[in-house]
Amino acid sequence: MLKKKLLVVALAASFAASAAAEDLTFSSNVAITSDYLFRGISQTGTNPALQGGFDAAHASGLYAGVWGSNISWLSDAGVATRASVELDTYVGFRGSYGEDFTYDAGYLRYNYPGSYGGATKADTDELYGAVGYKWVTAKYSYSLGDTFGVNDASGTDYLELNASLPLADLGITDTGITFSAHLGRQEYSGANKGAGATNLSYTDYKLAVSKDFGGYLFALAYSDTNASTAYTVLGKDLGQSTAVVSMSRSF
Repeated sequence: MLKKKLLVVALAASFAASAAAEDLTFSSNVAITSDYLFRGISQTGTNPALQGGFDAAHASGLYAGVWGSNISWLSDAGVATRASVELDTYVGFRGSYGEDFTYDAGYLRYNYPGSYGGATKADTDELYGAVGYKWVTAKYSYSLGDTFGVNDASGTDYLELNASLPLADLGITDTGITFSAHLGRQEYSGANKGAGATNLSYTDYKLAVSKDFGGYLFALAYSDTNASTAYTVLGKDLGQSTAVVSMSRSF
């Protein structure tokens, strides 16, 4: 009798594990871009970047992932700083109400492994939340401490509005073409946020069009900011108006 009970428990555990595994999905992505722009600011000194990530998602809405890219802004900005990679880790929960409303909330850590020679590390922790309706999404990100190398910057935030409209949603024959637009505001807090010509806060916007070619997504984007001279490094205005081309693939 005991053996039968143990067998039932073992089978139940096996089925539960199998069901849990079926609820998990994994995906990855890779991209190459002519310039890595983050919130309108070049992270690679206007040079190309190779990027990639891996995600795990559960049917409940829970997800986690990691994403990386080459960067140069830290090494460019300080002689004592040596960091050439950004490695982001994140975890969150997302879902939807009906067919049109979506929501997302989570925690994201930007990691910049390297040597800083006594300078404030660029590693940054953010909480974020987003709500969407059809093709429009509003997102808010809140920094928990030092922010991208600026110390005592807790409360720094970023508010953005994004729109992504596939032509197919307009009743046009599905061509794989999508138009998108973005508007964001980075607002620094704390005593080191700067002022006037060195104010770290700024607004950015972007217009883009993308086309899917058999799973390969090609995109062309135009981006601009009103960032101050604080974002001019080695004679380059990292927040200047620019066009970016990219190719990405998801698996």
